[in-house]
Amino acid sequence: MGVCDRYIRFDWAAKRILRDKANFSVLEGFVSVLLNQEIKIEEILESEGNQEQEDSKFNRVDIMAKNDKGELIIIEIQLSRQVHYLERILFGVGKAISDHITKGDSYKNVKKVYSISILYFDLGEGDDYIYHGQTVFRGVHTGDVFELSERDRNLLNMRSPKEVFPEYYLIRVNEFDKVATTPLEEWIDYLKNGNVRPDTTTPGLKEANEKLNYMQMSREERLAYEHYLDNLRIEEDCLESAKLEGRAEGRAEAQIEMAKNLKSMGIPSDVITKATGLSPEDINRL
Repeated sequence: MGVCDRYIRFDWAAKRILRDKANFSVLEGFVSVLLNQEIKIEEILESEGNQEQEDSKFNRVDIMAKNDKGELIIIEIQLSRQVHYLERILFGVGKAISDHITKGDSYKNVKKVYSISILYFDLGEGDDYIYHGQTVFRGVHTGDVFELSERDRNLLNMRSPKEVFPEYYLIRVNEFDKVATTPLEEWIDYLKNGNVRPDTTTPGLKEANEKLNYMQMSREERLAYEHYLDNLRIEEDCLESAKLEGRAEGRAEAQIEMAKNLKSMGIPSDVITKATGLSPEDINRL
């Protein structure tokens, strides 16, 4: 991909560009394609997690948006491993619900929440690159799905479970290895590889052709973006170094344990040295 076709990473765009109302069409397109329904974003809501930080060295980006139905959409981009990640997104959804209902309000004002996690680290196991979770009530004995009656819905103006309970989407970006042929695959290809087809008609990506093009940025914006990329590379190098050091420590411990076992069996020190790589002095100290 040439420089003229270079597109800004989605995490950077989410931090600096997509919060502008003029650029809502990119987010609307992405969410519409993912949820398979037309989404109109009314505003970006501020929260503790999505306020812009001065320091570009961070590994998480949040956007909380409200659509024209009053529903909340949380888009979280996680670049590196997060311990207890599932618990955290559950807490985030619960906090979003509680923050957007006034004390004394009727429960009918509880907001529906969509939690969308774009993950650049390996989470869990599975063959797919997108997983969707939703609360469903099933009969313990019959297996049927609980729904409200038409009377309750019309007379009492009650919502069905799927209209009330949160929905979760886990997008495991690293697991995507297909040639993009559908709108959703085109979006995942952009999230992973930065590719946007010049002739795309996919909602959000056709707007990204203009709004997320590297060459459209000012010199100051480009410098800030390059600085961000440098920080990401440094962070990735540090994480990789930590992994290598951990593996090295693990190998050393295994070598010591092997040497102890061989020594207890009466194996000569020179043989133990050849088997483990430990020095005769180290073996004598065991």
